[in-house]
Amino acid sequence: MRRPLMDDGEGPLSFLHSRLGPDMEMRVVALPPGGALDYDEADWRDAIVVVEQGQVELEAVGGTRQIVGCGDVLWLAALPLRALHNRGAVTATLVAVSRRAHSGPPGGEPPPG
Repeated sequence: MRRPLMDDGEGPLSFLHSRLGPDMEMRVVALPPGGALDYDEADWRDAIVVVEQGQVELEAVGGTRQIVGCGDVLWLAALPLRALHNRGAVTATLVAVSRRAHSGPPGGEPPPG
């Protein structure tokens, strides 16, 4: 059974088994134990991200690190990050939900120009 997008308060927030509207899309990123993913801002643009499983260490360009875990909600766009790491023993799973790309602005109006 699929749950509505917003959680009912029982446990951590999850997008993985949620229904999304037609204007939304979901991307699942699995980071295996010991794995790393170079940060590319374009990968996270316009996305709300939930850590569905495991923990992820966010490595900033300056070297500082922050660990986020299951149920944490993130905005990873336009951050000074270098990489995402999984230092844990289980695969870390991130789910990014964003608006689908459209050919024009909302309402079907042609772009200004």
